[in-house]
Amino acid sequence: MKRVVILLLDGVGCGALPDAIKYGDENSNTLGNLANQLGELDLPVLQSLGLGNIISIKGVPLLDSPLASYGKAMELSAGKDSTIGHWELMGVVTSKPFPVFLDGFPEAMLKKFSSAIPQGNVLGGEAASGTEIIARLGDEHIKTGYPIVYTSADSVFQIAAHKSVIPLDELYRLCEIAREMFPDIARIIARPFIGESGAFKRVPERRDYSLPPPGITLLDLLKEKNFEVTTIGKVNYLFTDRGITESINTKDNFDVADKTMKTLASKTADGIIFANFLDFDMLWGHRNDVANFAKGLEYFDEWLKGFLNKLDKNDILFITADHGNDPTTSSTDHSREYIPILVYGDKIAKGKYIGVRQTFADVGATIGEHFGIKLPQGKSFLSDVL
Repeated sequence: MKRVVILLLDGVGCGALPDAIKYGDENSNTLGNLANQLGELDLPVLQSLGLGNIISIKGVPLLDSPLASYGKAMELSAGKDSTIGHWELMGVVTSKPFPVFLDGFPEAMLKKFSSAIPQGNVLGGEAASGTEIIARLGDEHIKTGYPIVYTSADSVFQIAAHKSVIPLDELYRLCEIAREMFPDIARIIARPFIGESGAFKRVPERRDYSLPPPGITLLDLLKEKNFEVTTIGKVNYLFTDRGITESINTKDNFDVADKTMKTLASKTADGIIFANFLDFDMLWGHRNDVANFAKGLEYFDEWLKGFLNKLDKNDILFITADHGNDPTTSSTDHSREYIPILVYGDKIAKGKYIGVRQTFADVGATIGEHFGIKLPQGKSFLSDVL
């Protein structure tokens, strides 16, 4: 059996990239700053693998003999969002960043969308927190029936609607209209919610409508060669289900952890399992929630102990990220950071430093070589860690 497992901690970067100043992120360091603000992080399992050997993290000291190979990677693509980060990890480097709307959507854009939907109008249009704008405009939405649209520091067009006002199928249809209308925006996102005035609550039927990758990814090539490609969490949305043999939807990090463990036990064919732990980014990074970000890391670390014990002797595990999202800075945006790389398995060298990789695509190139696949982007480090 030849399996690779990718555990992606969404937004868990490890230090500002050399060009971070261009993005306003020169002081970002998700893991390092988080530990500094709290005094330390308690991550014994990640420590044993070598996380503290990648960068200095209070409470996670450097080890002489970590159990994994370790290093970090630079982002070669122009941008710092989940879509671009995931694409680059799987071998597609993009040179043009997606547009963002820090001052809200232009009026002409809102009018164009309003004229194309049955409701004939929208509420909002600004860059805002989803929970905040739903609390502020939810009553008016229920009264008028107009969907709430908003953006963030990412390239997103989000549409929120109460399930009793705009049913899910209709909300998804509105997103499909927006997807066709705005082909340059990275993601159109459906944001359904429920509840009464003053107590609105978003629900897990969120759906992302992403752009397809502009090139052939490792996932495409694996599927083409009849390997299993199982994704857990939002990964399938970011690749528009391309190159994926099975996608498993999840609600939160606890659900991702549970379904990843079950998938590891049930999938015995050659291929990859690619899981995204989304709460670091979606719930804690974007809301500058330092305390829960740390608790989330500690939960993952405790869960990881049991997961490592379930790996087969031939399995290879990659733990990495897609960008930073430093909760200690004033920004609520993603941050332009290095991503950590830990590679673990019975056949993987212990304590091998793989250096600073020049692109996230080196991860995809390494996994590709393991399966006999050559990617056009990235340089494999497989021979360094075997």
